[in-house]
Amino acid sequence: MRFQVRPWRARGPRVRCRHDGGREGCGLPAGLAHSLGRRDGEGLVTRDETLRHAEAIVDATPLPVSADLQEGFGDDPDSVARTIREAGAVGLVGGSIEDAMQRPDDPIYPLPQAAERVAAAVEAARSLPFPFVLTARAENYLFGRQDLADTIARLQAYEAAGADVLYAPGLRDLEDIRAVCAAVSKPVNVLAVRGAPDLESLAAAGVRRVSIGSGFSNAALAAFLRAAKEVRQHGTFQFLDQSISSDDLGPFMIGRG
Repeated sequence: MRFQVRPWRARGPRVRCRHDGGREGCGLPAGLAHSLGRRDGEGLVTRDETLRHAEAIVDATPLPVSADLQEGFGDDPDSVARTIREAGAVGLVGGSIEDAMQRPDDPIYPLPQAAERVAAAVEAARSLPFPFVLTARAENYLFGRQDLADTIARLQAYEAAGADVLYAPGLRDLEDIRAVCAAVSKPVNVLAVRGAPDLESLAAAGVRRVSIGSGFSNAALAAFLRAAKEVRQHGTFQFLDQSISSDDLGPFMIGRG
C-alpha cells in the first residue's frame, strides 16, 4: 500500500524524507488554503498559487510529488487540461481532479460533464513527456451526499475515461469501501478520517493507496492552538516539553553546506 501525505510548506516533505527514508510519494494540501488563512473547498486558492507551492515542494524533496488540483480551476475541459499541463511543467508527476464545483449551493458536477473533464485531464496527462498519474475523485461523501450507488457509477465512468487511480474521499464504512474496490479495476485511494478502518482492514478490502489529507496540518494547528491556550489561560510554557529542538530540527532544513 502507498501513502500520500500533504505537506503545507516545503519543510514537510524534507522532514518526512529524512524520517522514513522517502519510500512513498507526497501529496499537496488542503493545508495550503489554511496556511494562507483561507477556507478549503471554496475555490479560494488559485491555480498559480497551487502550482507555485507545488514547485517549491518539488524542489525540496527527491520524492515524487502529486498535487490536489481541486476541480482543475475551471468548469470546462480545456481549463482542466491546462491545469494538468502546467502541473507537469512545474515537476509534478501526478494530480487529482475532483467532481466538486467549489460552489456550496450546487456542489457536484453532473456525471456526463464530470466524466468529460476527467477525459480531458487524462488526454493532457498522456501528452506529457513522462508518466503522470491522474487520480479522479468522486466527492459525494464530502458534501453530505452519501449515495454509494452514484459514487460507484462516477468512479466507473472516470475509470472508463482513463483515470489511473480512483478516489472517493469521506468513505468510512468498510463494507462501502469494499464495494467500491470490487466495482472497479483501477487502484482505489481512500482518505484517512476519524472513524476510518485501520490499514490492515483497508488493505484486505482492496485499497491500494491512503491519503492523510489535511490530517498532519490540522494536527500541527491543533498543537499550536493548545500551546496558545496554555500561555493565555495559565501563563505557563509546558507545551515546550513536546517541541522539537532547533538542533534536532536543523538536519531536516536546507542550509548552505
